[in-house]
Amino acid sequence: MDKIFEEMNVAVTVCGTDGEILEMNGKSRKTFLRPGMESLVGKNVLDCHPEPARTKLKGMLEQPQSNAYTIEKNGVKKLIYQTPWYENGVFRGLVEFSMEIPFDMPHYVRKS
Repeated sequence: MDKIFEEMNVAVTVCGTDGEILEMNGKSRKTFLRPGMESLVGKNVLDCHPEPARTKLKGMLEQPQSNAYTIEKNGVKKLIYQTPWYENGVFRGLVEFSMEIPFDMPHYVRKS
């Protein structure tokens, strides 16, 4: 993981086209690793998700597309943004950005 992302307060998780987790930054490891776990790198991201999220991710790996939603867990609201990543125009997998957001977040409409 590029050192720019390592200490960022956003969980960044990267997987390949087969779902294998390739990289996790510090926030991602802190968020997803449970006590006794050393790493999820090398594991399949599909095994980390229950249905229907598993089927959604599988579809995104088969037909690359972005997905965005919010969740609330343990009193914390998060924005989840999953998007394809490419290398020289070739689809290489998905990146997930997970960030804590305020419950009452301002929304602005900007005019061109």
